[in-house]
Amino acid sequence: MSQHIAKPRTTAVILAGGTGQRVGLSIPKQLLKIAGKAVIEHTLATFEQADSVDDVIVLMAPGYVADVEKIVAKAGLRKVKAVIEGGSSRNETTERAIAALGAGLAEGEDLNVLFHDAVRPLLSQRVIDDCVTALGRYQAVDVAIPSADTIIVTRTHGEDGEFITEIPDRSRLRRGQTPQAFKLSTIRRAYEVAAGDPNFQATDDCSVVLKYLPDVPIHVVAGDEYNMKVTQPVDVFIADKLFQLGSTAAPEQKGEDAYRELLTGRTAVIFGGSYGIGKDIAELARSYGAHVYALGRSTTGTHVENPEDVDDALSKAYAETGRIDYVVNTAGVLRIGKLAETDNATIEEALRVNYLAPVQIARSAYKYLAETKGQLLLYTSSSYTRGRAEYSLYSSTKAAMVNLTQALSDEWAGDGIRVNCINPERTATPMRTRAFGQEPAGSLLSSEAVAGTSLDVLLSELTGHVIDVRQQDPTAGASRASGFEQALAGVLDRQDGVA
Repeated sequence: MSQHIAKPRTTAVILAGGTGQRVGLSIPKQLLKIAGKAVIEHTLATFEQADSVDDVIVLMAPGYVADVEKIVAKAGLRKVKAVIEGGSSRNETTERAIAALGAGLAEGEDLNVLFHDAVRPLLSQRVIDDCVTALGRYQAVDVAIPSADTIIVTRTHGEDGEFITEIPDRSRLRRGQTPQAFKLSTIRRAYEVAAGDPNFQATDDCSVVLKYLPDVPIHVVAGDEYNMKVTQPVDVFIADKLFQLGSTAAPEQKGEDAYRELLTGRTAVIFGGSYGIGKDIAELARSYGAHVYALGRSTTGTHVENPEDVDDALSKAYAETGRIDYVVNTAGVLRIGKLAETDNATIEEALRVNYLAPVQIARSAYKYLAETKGQLLLYTSSSYTRGRAEYSLYSSTKAAMVNLTQALSDEWAGDGIRVNCINPERTATPMRTRAFGQEPAGSLLSSEAVAGTSLDVLLSELTGHVIDVRQQDPTAGASRASGFEQALAGVLDRQDGVA
């Protein structure tokens, strides 16, 4: 019988020793707020969500350890095991991390270690997973992307300035990123050897292995253009915009038994549930055992723009089931026309239904969702990234839904309430047909596919995300749509049979 070999633990080391001087700040740049959260919180949240990472330690700039500890506590980041004061140099900071990691290990035990810059908050789960997978075969791993720019080597000639001395072959040049991943035993040995060099100074850890352990191959994992480092003032602006416009892939579709287990006995209140996406979500959730209140102007007489109607709907659902786990708002109006030619009544309707109603729904739903640690789900449109001519009211109110989602997810995080926003591609709904007429078959996303993704988001731990639903995405296209369309067909068949 072969003996089972335990998988080594993986620890992420977040290097946060920078001072922020290059960004022109009086505080470390990793504490700067981007998209409502400190840069380091975005970075830590990424590793918190990484299935391939077991725990995290932070090496923080001297004098700011308590600030990070407060962020960790408030955000509920369970994987962070320690926040340690970093050294005066990159070398010393890494050495402190190595010492801390080795302190808890049994003799002969090894560890996977990922060193990551705190000011790279846009790291993807794919890069993390690829690094950990590569450590199953290699002792050292770097992350890099091809250089899109031509790199030149220069030399300064006195007051005449710089002159080119060499232009390396760009096809072989890569731009290094982080994480840099190692077996703990390997990076520890590299630093032990380096300690004997009086001129030792490193700006990254792979260079230490390359120089002092030349026989150890360093594998390269493909990085990501989004994995930028916030170093210069312009980086702060760019990162903020990327977070603002950033979207998240839909969660994995669950099995039938999982849907039933997660939804049975739960209560979902769906505004805009008379038709289209809202109706499809209602029928799906109900088919898996949820108590569903599908509310709409034409079916239940619920006007989302009327705060009293919203309050009454929520209090009724709570009184009858004793809980509200999910509140969804798909209600909206789309009026086409030039703003200068739009009357006041139409403008007021757009603002009341598309903006004020979601705000009122959120405010009224708060106390119920705080009790169940539930989720509020809103909807935007692809036009939120750039307004469209002749439906400026719709575009601008849908952009507001993204900002509302991001703000409330941060505001309600301490209460355990999740807030997300679905961004569907052009979707076949009655509202769209009224606005644009009949469009070519197959050119639109089905409302069933959007409903399926919506259900998956409701059952996920995501919060503060904009989730794209596109026809070309495998999880949001044919496979997902067909599965949920079959489920809906079954519901409709049963309804027809009863009738």
